[in-house]
Amino acid sequence: MKTRFEAILQEARKRRTERKEGAIPNIYIGMATCGLASGAEATRAAFEETLSERSIEAHIIPVGCLGHCYAEPLVVIENPGFPPIYYHNVTPGKARALVRNFLEEGDPLFEFVLGATEENDLIPTVMDFPRFHLEKRVVMEKCGIIDPEDIHQYVAEGGYESLVKALRMPPSEVVKEVVESGLRGRGGAGFPTGKKWELAGKAAGEEKTVICNGDEGDPGAYMDRTILESNPHQVLEGMAICAYAVGARRALVYVRSEYPLAVKMMTKAIEQARDAGLLGNDILGTGFSLDVSVFQGSGAFVCGEETALIQSVEGKRGMPQFRPPYPVEQGLWDHPTVINNVKTLAAVPAILDKGGRWYREIGTEGSPGTAIFSVVGKVVHPGLVEIPMGTTLRALIFDICGGIPKGKKFKAVQIGGPSGGCLPESFLYTPVDFDSLTRAGAMMGSGGMVVMDEESCMVNVARYFLDFTQKESCGKCTFCRIGTRHLLNVLDRLTRGEGKEEDLELLEVLSEDIKNGSLCGLGKTAPNPVLTSLRYFRDEYEAHVRDKCCPAKMCRPLTAFYIDLEKCARGCDACVGCCPVEAIFTTKGRKKAVDQSLCVKCGECVAACPAEYDAVKRVSPPELAPVIERPRE
Repeated sequence: MKTRFEAILQEARKRRTERKEGAIPNIYIGMATCGLASGAEATRAAFEETLSERSIEAHIIPVGCLGHCYAEPLVVIENPGFPPIYYHNVTPGKARALVRNFLEEGDPLFEFVLGATEENDLIPTVMDFPRFHLEKRVVMEKCGIIDPEDIHQYVAEGGYESLVKALRMPPSEVVKEVVESGLRGRGGAGFPTGKKWELAGKAAGEEKTVICNGDEGDPGAYMDRTILESNPHQVLEGMAICAYAVGARRALVYVRSEYPLAVKMMTKAIEQARDAGLLGNDILGTGFSLDVSVFQGSGAFVCGEETALIQSVEGKRGMPQFRPPYPVEQGLWDHPTVINNVKTLAAVPAILDKGGRWYREIGTEGSPGTAIFSVVGKVVHPGLVEIPMGTTLRALIFDICGGIPKGKKFKAVQIGGPSGGCLPESFLYTPVDFDSLTRAGAMMGSGGMVVMDEESCMVNVARYFLDFTQKESCGKCTFCRIGTRHLLNVLDRLTRGEGKEEDLELLEVLSEDIKNGSLCGLGKTAPNPVLTSLRYFRDEYEAHVRDKCCPAKMCRPLTAFYIDLEKCARGCDACVGCCPVEAIFTTKGRKKAVDQSLCVKCGECVAACPAEYDAVKRVSPPELAPVIERPRE
């Protein structure tokens, strides 16, 4: 075992030394989904073309996501004689300029550097960025700094050493280490991982299976996808350690087919690990064998629930099943099955490497370790963040992610995916951990976090998330299938201004019935956005019912657009050209006005109006909009 692994490690370290200590620049380009969506492929092509044109030699290394999704395409350049420099929003034009000015002439182009300010003319280091200074990276430690398609880069950074260590230990000792760490499932339920492994190890039966649950479907959540795209080998290593600990000889990675890049990266990682003798028969000469495959789900949100996932793998319709028996006793093909989330398994190598006690010292007593969130919505710096459990919502949203853009006020944060709760400003000092969020009426979930500002309508937000969960219901439970439909109908009425006083009580009663009568977590948590928004923002619900208005001016049937004639500029036709229904006309004073009978309330005129004029206004209820007659032709 030692000789085989050391041969792989020796080659990996040799390659790393040649890359890091050579005289050739290294150009790291973030090419996970967020980078590709922002044009990273064109940026890479521009680097390659310009380097070739100017006969400059450099290593171009595609890497995963560093977490700064707002800054994509993100490029890190290691030029001999300079520290690693991070460049944000690198377009093909910027790429060509960096080759000419930096690699050829030695000018690092300070204006393109991520985190650079006019007050400080020094090149920022990694720790200068709040993302890294306030984070604690365990799972994402190697994301964005290694090529996910090169196993040698992972091994050179300490990869698979934890598997080697685990294979030298009795399986029970591996489980004991995970138990001591206090690691809880990061898929949302928070069940103790070590306890699950203990139960699986004691379960009767020779055939056991480990499943990595990568069926991530929450709106705004992309943590699992990013890890699979950026560092698939760490997930594989965690799966192999889990399989050894519980006595499994078969494992599969369940990934939704909407994640083609994650599927590609994981498939290639499995092939590389098998070729290196880290998977397959007689791993590293220890007698332990493990076969790993990738299973592509069809995108049903409910298949994130473990029993529905098993049904899907078996070729059946993905519907949650009654428990017990639990999967660790009777799972895939009726054999004991351990199902862990991507983030859970990716944390295991670090636990084996540094010890369970080390991991438990991070975070809180009841929620040890770190949590990964995809923070999206109304924040200055959206992206992925890995923080110690116990970090407050305020620190996460304002200190790490930069707060609310455009001087707007914070209104609420929705935590835990579509079934999470909406928490107001008074909860910003709530620690981020399983128990604190549950007490507040939200949930940890898989790690999705949507931040909302003062322009968000909480009734409409609740309607949006309920619409998602209602459509994703498998239909098995009457309470979930029909109850969520009734709940959605009530919310639809409210956003149209057709609500009644008794609807508010009906929302609460229906929500509690759905929670109590549903079988799986989808139905039990689907009413959470309704209940929490009703609890903390009841005045908005009452305004929709009693005043037939939307305080946030977001519900279309309850709003109207008009043009402030004092601010409107004569001769500016920006709003006229963008209106899809020709509702905007020119008044006798050569200013613009809105024909309310034609307006479809799309809001395009707001976006088109030049910022220096800010003439287009939105008002609720519609009756407040001034009426200006259209001149006869």
